[in-house]
Amino acid sequence: MNVVVALYADGDSCVTVGSRYTLAGADLTCEEVSSGKDVWMAKAAADALEAKKKADAAAAQQAAQQAAQQQAAQQAAQQQAAQQAAQQQAAQQAAQQQAAQQQAAEQQAQQQAQAQQQAQPQAPASVYYANCTAARAAGAAPIYRGQPGYRPALDRDGDGIACE
Repeated sequence: MNVVVALYADGDSCVTVGSRYTLAGADLTCEEVSSGKDVWMAKAAADALEAKKKADAAAAQQAAQQAAQQQAAQQAAQQQAAQQAAQQQAAQQAAQQQAAQQQAAEQQAQQQAQAQQQAQPQAPASVYYANCTAARAAGAAPIYRGQPGYRPALDRDGDGIACE
């Protein structure tokens, strides 16, 4: 009777990952385990380990894709926020510019009104015309009710316009 002694057993250290050893129906493969150590293991265990490694790699790839999608979504949100901020700033600047233009127009209108007021000769507050001939000679006719020099005696028809 021949006695066969196995050179390697399940869990023993090995040197080259991927090498195979078969003896007396035992099919062993050299695999790297999670601890980083290379060991001999049965084919079923090696297949299970390979399947786990593939599943872990797929899960890691999926996690990386999700992280990339999240990062892209964050960047898109940041870009959108930046665009909104830029639009708000542009709207603010436009509103400020419009307000400044309106204020400048109001100031210019006030200055023109003041200039016109100063340019108009003001009639003395106490003007008296003896009759309409005197008012016409002074260039004041016709004289309206409320203007200096108006008096009911010069307004013959009582319509509020004297020396017409």
